[in-house]
Amino acid sequence: MITDYIDSRIDEMKDEIVESVQRVVRIKSVEDEAKENMPFGEGINQCLEATLEIAEGLGLKTRNVDGYAGHVEIGEGEEILGILCHLDVVPEGSNWTYPPYAAEIHDGKIYGRGTIDNKGPAIASLYALKAVQDSGVKLNKRIRLILGTDEESGWECIRYYLSKEERPALAFSPDAEFPVIHGEKGILTFALKKNLSSLKSEKIESLEIEGGNAPNMVPDYCQAIIRTDYPDIFRNALEEYRQKNPEVKIDLEEKDGKLLIKSHGVSAHGSLPEDGYNAISQLMAFLAVLDIYPDELQGVFRFYRDKIGMEYNGESFGCSLEDKVSGPLTFNVGKISLKDGKLIITINIRYPVTYELTEIKELLEKGIAGMDFHYEEFGHQPPLYVEKDHPLVQKLMKVYQRYTGDKREPITIGGGTYARALDNAVAFGPLFPGQEELAHQKDEYIGIEELILMTKIYAAAIIELAKAE
Repeated sequence: MITDYIDSRIDEMKDEIVESVQRVVRIKSVEDEAKENMPFGEGINQCLEATLEIAEGLGLKTRNVDGYAGHVEIGEGEEILGILCHLDVVPEGSNWTYPPYAAEIHDGKIYGRGTIDNKGPAIASLYALKAVQDSGVKLNKRIRLILGTDEESGWECIRYYLSKEERPALAFSPDAEFPVIHGEKGILTFALKKNLSSLKSEKIESLEIEGGNAPNMVPDYCQAIIRTDYPDIFRNALEEYRQKNPEVKIDLEEKDGKLLIKSHGVSAHGSLPEDGYNAISQLMAFLAVLDIYPDELQGVFRFYRDKIGMEYNGESFGCSLEDKVSGPLTFNVGKISLKDGKLIITINIRYPVTYELTEIKELLEKGIAGMDFHYEEFGHQPPLYVEKDHPLVQKLMKVYQRYTGDKREPITIGGGTYARALDNAVAFGPLFPGQEELAHQKDEYIGIEELILMTKIYAAAIIELAKAE
């Protein structure tokens, strides 16, 4: 049986697969300043080139599409089966047990930023292509592993790629969970901006706030720097606040004549804010207890406390929505900046698949009414929904069940994958049911046993979707 050969071939390549994951994870591929032929910065470009080099070393055909994306191809045929992955990562955050770009192995796990999101699955897909090609199985489609480089920021990479290259007739994206993801919530990223006329009052000379790494991450740190001759006001307020809220993790220290207030949270993926603890919201809730700021700033703190608080469902904001297909809306404040009187609050919303963007924006407008905020939209991705009985879903479910024996139904998620960039695509893995979700969190890892299993599943999926009849 051809799958027996392929599974055996993947087992033979196990050490090579692990070493390739380590190689790309060691490259810090966070979006950076654009350079010539490097639209998203040097680190991302280095990672793309390294991955294509690995593929070339395996004897596979590759193409670099102007630094925006790349692909690896096997097979023959007019149609293309796409496998959509990305090589960029979100910033590492803090408090890692092991260095985030060392790709160290501990207890059968490779640790590092991007191991599960999405470099590990990209390498698994690459070696799946290699195993299928080595098997000599006859395919009726070309198989393209498409490697994006801007998935965590703006998707400019995949738009550019699809404007230059053929569109796959069908595809799957190993960038979510097993079994099959037949629905993805809509994603809206926006900022609330406001210019404050003054940050000075009788009790404070100045105030700055900075927190968060990315809109689609629950922030694990936020700080306020305050010039004041009355630090005891804040110390006493914090002591009283802690008595009422013992879970609060806020520290105060005086540094260089300033009061530094540090708020510590727990990072998580922006689509799963309930798995984290928002350091920005924690700080804003504390600052709101004091009545010592200029009126405009006082109004901002109270707005945040009353309309957002520590919630992650948008209820107080007035945009709490839910449907039976995909569940509730999630609301994550991912970044904040207040400097020189300029306030920017960046928010990431995941809304249910049966709702429209116009409905969401109407609710947001009501939520900020009277605050004189400037609304600026950074990005929107409409929901994805594919019926459970769709042939693509059914064939991928067949493969997954064959390898796992798991009979659970296809699911929907709040995360967004490249699947929504095409008309006939779904997300498929890599996280197995019951596994800890650590994408965008500290101590992200991929289990080596799971890495090899997903490689076999992706190879079998290629054959199921592209084998000649």
